Amino acid sequence: MTETNGKLRYVPTTCPYCGVGCGLNLVVNDGKLVGVEPYKRSPINEGKLCPKGATCWEFVQSPDRLTKPLIKKNGKFEEASWDEAYDLIASKFKETYEKFGPKSLGFQVSCRTPNEECYIIQKLARVAFKTNNIDNCARICHGPSVAGLSLSFGSGAATNPFEDLANTDLIFMIGANSVEAHPLAGRRILQAKKAGKTLIVCDPRYTPTARLADHYVRYNPSTNIALINSIMYWIIKENLHDKEFIEKRTKGYEDMRKVVEKYADVESITGVPTERVKEIARMYASAKNAVIIYCLGITELSTGTDNVRSLGNLAMLTGNVGRPGVGVNPLRGQNNVQGACDMGAYPNVFSGYQKCEDDATRKRMEELWGVTGLSSEYGVTLTEQINQCGDPIKAMYIFALNPVVSYPNANHVMKSLEKLDFLVVQDLFMTETAQYADVILPGASFAEKDGTFTSGERRVNRIRKAVDTPGDAKEDWQIFVDLAHKLGLKGFDFNSPEEIWDDMRRVTPSMAGISYARMEKPESVHWPCPTEDHPGTPILHREKFSSADGLGHFFSIEYRPPAEVADEEYPFTLMTGRLLFHYHTRTQTGRAKILHQEVPEAYVQINEEDAARLKIQNGEMIRLRSRRGEAEALARVTDEVAPGVLMMAMHFGGKGSVNLLTNNVLDPLSKMPELKHSAVAVEKITGVQ
Repeated sequence: MTETNGKLRYVPTTCPYCGVGCGLNLVVNDGKLVGVEPYKRSPINEGKLCPKGATCWEFVQSPDRLTKPLIKKNGKFEEASWDEAYDLIASKFKETYEKFGPKSLGFQVSCRTPNEECYIIQKLARVAFKTNNIDNCARICHGPSVAGLSLSFGSGAATNPFEDLANTDLIFMIGANSVEAHPLAGRRILQAKKAGKTLIVCDPRYTPTARLADHYVRYNPSTNIALINSIMYWIIKENLHDKEFIEKRTKGYEDMRKVVEKYADVESITGVPTERVKEIARMYASAKNAVIIYCLGITELSTGTDNVRSLGNLAMLTGNVGRPGVGVNPLRGQNNVQGACDMGAYPNVFSGYQKCEDDATRKRMEELWGVTGLSSEYGVTLTEQINQCGDPIKAMYIFALNPVVSYPNANHVMKSLEKLDFLVVQDLFMTETAQYADVILPGASFAEKDGTFTSGERRVNRIRKAVDTPGDAKEDWQIFVDLAHKLGLKGFDFNSPEEIWDDMRRVTPSMAGISYARMEKPESVHWPCPTEDHPGTPILHREKFSSADGLGHFFSIEYRPPAEVADEEYPFTLMTGRLLFHYHTRTQTGRAKILHQEVPEAYVQINEEDAARLKIQNGEMIRLRSRRGEAEALARVTDEVAPGVLMMAMHFGGKGSVNLLTNNVLDPLSKMPELKHSAVAVEKITGVQ
């Protein structure tokens, strides 16, 4: 914490990074942030913070914040008034809509922005332009969780809260590295292990989380379905499945059983010996209470939705759903990735996952919003919007996202953005993506506005304004209200984020009971919560599943390989991942001195055998090539990855951007790109640095 004049003010709020939802106190001195102090009343993190949370205040007052609207004229950005910027945006979007129709517009929403802003931008897009072309960046992290868990259980969210790990007997983690990506969830896992709970970690990489495991299983990248099917085969074979649960609470079991009969021995696919699979199957099925925890190693693949449904199959097979200490829980990567979806910033649902295609739902929303003509069509998803830039999408609004760094196949993204007639970017900094904009609007950080984030456990947490925005920058909700007025819209006369929240819960039955007053308590409320006297729902599916018929649905899922596999020309398999010290594209963490100092540039993990064969030394700059582009990074020689496998972090731009290499092929169900699996070649370019 920096020096103060003794006039300190503590503002309790929620961390703006991962989806764990840690509470913290922003420390304010003379109108400026000076540090962070523990918020010990939070039941989530109990006053503890990771390196990112402890430094989350630093980027807020960075001297390179955007402070005025900018309009590109003759290829250069010039400062403009808010009215000038608003008038240009309103006229261009209206002109595009009137000339080309609702499919000509695209809206992209960040999962690091509060619920209130996610709600109001999707309302604006749907009311003003009758388009469902609105999506958020859950599409490229946990879109398969929303799709897969909805299909299996009827609700696309985590089943149990983090603190419930104290009630489990066994934790089965797959494709998740919580120690680095979700450190305070990792703390809960470590507490459970110290209390005698069994920890199984399945991961192609020997991560810091894997090092904590009682049982670590390394398997070949992207062979999740084959491994899970084999585990289920041996559970059934040894009569360890929960027959009563299957009979009373599920459907589709027999078809699923017939498929997994083919997966007794999958060593040739997964690299895991059959005896080891049997051992894992026995441990999971024999535990009184077993919980599944997963992350992007499951979702960021062209089989992402099937991977999630396979985990749903495994949990239902053993009856591990609907009570304390069990469930299927995705670790959400951004502070409001759950909330952005909950708020309807999604191409096929309104807030609370009310389906746009349903006539009765749409009519109800029209009556509540006081409009007509809401679209029933499934809108265009995030990555598909990029593919459609220029035709049919002519104008796009990107709210607090940095697609040039964070989306797959970055060269394709950059070329696509150039095809737009008009692009608006609303953000805190001049990002790599903002360079392509026609208008840039300066927004507010989490510390400069009120609102809410919804964590990965469905707990809605408050954020509170601690300081003012710099210069002429505005709170983002206010920008959307102003734009709505410029467009002549009714139903946008909001004077605060709380008023926007109340409008949302007025139209959203599953959240109608969650008021700002109830969220003043640090425990807050888990949705669904339909009335103000309802206690909230920390654990889902207790008596029945959330599906229309109340049953869990088994799916018969065959293994299929990734879209692109290593070959003679591109002999390495490249995976992506997160680091302890950075968050997404480093727009925020890269401006925290100590975090940047820890990992200032991109590196790639390469196995010791491969490095020796290619005469690559630790710390040497190397080049990676794929069918889509090339990148440069420092070699980090290690045993964390297997021979033939590489891992590179997702956080860096420029020549060190892993997304210059990644594949934008999509999961057919959730439209998730295959960020976690690309075929690449490696070559030396310099000596040791």
